[in-house]
Amino acid sequence: MGIKGLTKLLADNAPKGMKEMKFESYFGRKIAVDASMSIYQFLIVVGRTGAEMLTNEAGEVTSHLQGMFNRTIRLLEAGIKPVYVFDGQPPDLKKQELAKRYSKRADATEDLADAMEAGNKEDIEKYSKRTVKVTRQHNEDCKKLLRLMGVPVVEAPSEAEAQCAALCKADKVYAVASEDMDSLTFGAPRFLRHLMDPSSRKIPVMEFETGKILEELNLTMDQFIDLCILSGCDYCDSIKGIGGQTALKLIRQHGSIENILENISKERYQIPEDWPYNEARRLFKEPLVVIDDDKMDLKWTSPDEEGLIQFLVNENGFNSDRVTKAIEKIKAAKNKASQGRLESFFKPVSTGSVPLKRKEATDKTKKEAANKKAKGGGGRKKK
Repeated sequence: MGIKGLTKLLADNAPKGMKEMKFESYFGRKIAVDASMSIYQFLIVVGRTGAEMLTNEAGEVTSHLQGMFNRTIRLLEAGIKPVYVFDGQPPDLKKQELAKRYSKRADATEDLADAMEAGNKEDIEKYSKRTVKVTRQHNEDCKKLLRLMGVPVVEAPSEAEAQCAALCKADKVYAVASEDMDSLTFGAPRFLRHLMDPSSRKIPVMEFETGKILEELNLTMDQFIDLCILSGCDYCDSIKGIGGQTALKLIRQHGSIENILENISKERYQIPEDWPYNEARRLFKEPLVVIDDDKMDLKWTSPDEEGLIQFLVNENGFNSDRVTKAIEKIKAAKNKASQGRLESFFKPVSTGSVPLKRKEATDKTKKEAANKKAKGGGGRKKK
């Protein structure tokens, strides 16, 4: 879910902190990608007709592989260097939210069965999306695919969004790509939405810059975290009756959740019993992440051609010619990206100004030549 209503709240109150960008403008950039969110999108969008998904001969779903393969190639062809980050063990505080999602999927599964029996295509489409779940096998399939493609994979100890944000804060990547807005709450300096959107090439990438957002909202990072908790996050229920705009007004007025709780009407607003906002705050401020130079050796290597053909063609029924052509695209993209990075080290010197030391040396040479000529030493000596 991420942070409820945060995109609209920022669009209304901090528009200078977000901007539309072209996909290609991230050439040469390292981007940390929330892998599970991307896989979820691929399962919903790629090759789906009603309740059916792309499958191999064994009946195993391959939509996630198709989506991950094609989208990653597009990133590489644009000169973007993705780092895919996979979820680890969720924090205990999130288990309640995960239980709710499980219950909703169970209800959607029953509704889907009724819709299919009635032949209602619109309801089939709606409820089939709600039954989608990213499984451990989906994750393992995609990890294997990406490694065969020569793309780095990071396994987070806990939340992928938190690990992505930590990589960005440590300057190991330029930005974080996801659809969940809580990447901002974890403190990612730059956050990208729609970079991984498989549904259309026309949707612009939306870039959020945390520093500018805080400046426009006139909040500290601690206050922004409290704002997100009040708006609604994955770690605890929100206060009934308080949405994003009200939360922003209260944070500006009182400065923190503690002060808000002391001053708001308990009759008007229903505060959850034993509300764990403090624990939620701690998870956003001090998440379980790993930033170790030995373990974070992010390298983009040449694709394993034989491995890709074995995995995609032989094991998952992909078209052999298409996979072969795709491998050539990966190799060409890798060469293109390498050339681009090398060229950045040899930028032409600006003609607008001359470096000070070189200018001083030039002036000194001219002065010496003028003095020599004035003394009559400027001509060639006669033999």
